[in-house]
Amino acid sequence: MKVVILAGGYGTRISEESHLRPKPMIEIGEKPILWHIMKIYSYYGYNDFIICLGYKGYAIKEYFADYYLHTSDITFDFANHNMLTIHNNVSEPWRVTLVDTGLDTMTGGRVKRVEKYVGDEPFMLTYGDGVSNVNINKIERYHKKTGGLLTMTAIQPGGRFGVLDIDDSTSRIQCFVEKAKEDGGWINGGFMVVEPRIFDYIEGDKTIFERDPLEKLAEEGKLNAYKHNGFWQCMDTQRDKGLLETLWRSGKAPWKVWK
Repeated sequence: MKVVILAGGYGTRISEESHLRPKPMIEIGEKPILWHIMKIYSYYGYNDFIICLGYKGYAIKEYFADYYLHTSDITFDFANHNMLTIHNNVSEPWRVTLVDTGLDTMTGGRVKRVEKYVGDEPFMLTYGDGVSNVNINKIERYHKKTGGLLTMTAIQPGGRFGVLDIDDSTSRIQCFVEKAKEDGGWINGGFMVVEPRIFDYIEGDKTIFERDPLEKLAEEGKLNAYKHNGFWQCMDTQRDKGLLETLWRSGKAPWKVWK
């Protein structure tokens, strides 16, 4: 199953960093948060990634083009025809497709633009700025069991996000309201499993995934929630980055499920 990661936004709330690089390339523990997200999926056996690029997307392309330079010790032998030797090669079992989905394309439009790379099969979908210790395999199994068109991880951070009205008996999402005033209810935490029919719900570049598509799925009873009570944290602000950095440096980062 492929993993689609939305990594094209401007990251305006963390402009102290994002004016230099796209938000998914902002580092936690000297590694881009995008890398952390990919490591989570890879731990659970999902290694085929499609990354939706937009703002400063070239920085993400350059990172993967030079991945060995970032992760290995290297000898350049200029006297021997510029021979390159890679030491202690730290390779990942990843297949990474980088797709330019437009500078100002909305989240739904970005998903629509990678349809040909996804194909006619279910896929994972998440945002390029959030980490969690959610069990990805359990989400997939839950998705198959409930039979919806989309299953999203629902979390309870409290504070400043939109709310999900979830039927406790079925875990069906009855109403999807993005970024409304709320008091600590369940919110969209990303880490979704999606059926390919979702592409029929997206009109084009201007479609905001969290508006018409998800609201319509909720109305049709095809949007389900996988409730996660463990760790989840997005990196919207410099304060969020500081929190994640502190957790990483402590050696007890909850999202670090890999060894």
